[in-house]
Amino acid sequence: MSFQAYLDTIETKTGLTPRAFIALAQERGFDAPSTKAGAILSWLKDDYGLGRGHGMALVHVIKHGPRIDAKHVGTTGSHRDDSDTLWLDGKATRPS
Repeated sequence: MSFQAYLDTIETKTGLTPRAFIALAQERGFDAPSTKAGAILSWLKDDYGLGRGHGMALVHVIKHGPRIDAKHVGTTGSHRDDSDTLWLDGKATRPS
């Protein structure tokens, strides 16, 4: 599953866009450089029922923003994406 597909699935499950999760994480201080992924994963599991794979996709955008490594772009692997920039503003607003 691509990073973008993880984010889209999270939105379907929770009704929240990745950008909304970033804002919620900032309110809780989870965007601090010292915050460990485990703390974010616990919050996402406890409050939203998200598992590790989906949680790690959000950890990435919370800690590093929308850019992903170009090695995932245009490949045939399971984590391939069409772009090195993830869309964070919701499936309905993503340009075609």
